[in-house]
Amino acid sequence: MKAMIMAAGVGSRLMPMTIDIPKPMIPMVNQPLMANTIQLLQDHGFASIIANLHYHADCISNYFGDGRAFKVSLDYSREEELMGTAGGVKRCEWFLDETFVIVSGDALTDINLSGLVQAHKQKGALATIALKEVQDVENFGVVITDENGLIKSFQEKPRADEALSRVANTGIYVFEPEIFQCIPNGQFYDFGKQLFPQLVKIACPFYGVTVQDYWCDVGNIQTYRQAHIDVLSGKVGINTEGNIISLENGGRVLLGNGAQVGENVTFKGSVVIGLGCRIGDNVSISDSVIWNDTVIGNKASIQESVIGSNCKISPGICIGAGAVIASGSSW
Repeated sequence: MKAMIMAAGVGSRLMPMTIDIPKPMIPMVNQPLMANTIQLLQDHGFASIIANLHYHADCISNYFGDGRAFKVSLDYSREEELMGTAGGVKRCEWFLDETFVIVSGDALTDINLSGLVQAHKQKGALATIALKEVQDVENFGVVITDENGLIKSFQEKPRADEALSRVANTGIYVFEPEIFQCIPNGQFYDFGKQLFPQLVKIACPFYGVTVQDYWCDVGNIQTYRQAHIDVLSGKVGINTEGNIISLENGGRVLLGNGAQVGENVTFKGSVVIGLGCRIGDNVSISDSVIWNDTVIGNKASIQESVIGSNCKISPGICIGAGAVIASGSSW
């Protein structure tokens, strides 16, 4: 089976962490977010994958190469100018010549893709959207379906008291190749604003399937930190890089390979320490994510923060809740 990963976006809502890397390459439990997506696809039998690239494209292609190290075949579609979600897929029409899956490059999920494809085929669908029930509908595009799952309409980030549905579009789709007849050639074209409303208008067999599996849109710093908390608490099953340590105070720490931790270091909550980090003596860290090769000086305190790679945090520095420190910074 074939699949496409949408990996061309800039990731502006994750700035400054995406200044030097694209969003699919941000560390998620010490490995690139896109590595989990590829593993998920491989687990469900998708051996042929293509990814569209734009922002820091070489960062992705240099890391994953032809995919053989990840037990898949990986191709790339480089967009000099962004073509939109549907337009980017249209450029890969030559590759996507059978029933195929689209997965957003900024999602963390363990969705049962095999079950989604099966439901798509059972309904005889041209297009299927994986849906997930959410509480904060104001942050999502919600989908309204009939009792059989046929999509009737959409609402973009409705107020809670105006929402006609509580299921959100996850950005995970199944399509038949005939979908390309509905997408114009050589122009910017968007799934949510253009293609999907058109499919509803012409009454295509266009369905939504609500999933119970884990899904998180890692679109901003808050959801990025929450995704790490969810992984360490066992809410989602993905591979991690390093050793997970359970603490007497109920917290959990993912300690990256090669990381060094000094004396009298206190961890609280969910903490991720990247590969090769050096943590000094008498340091306190709570509910934070620290990327690779960062050095934290003695008696420093870090709370509810995200710190990039190759940073240097001076002794005694206190970094308060909500701080976001770009890679290569010194404090």
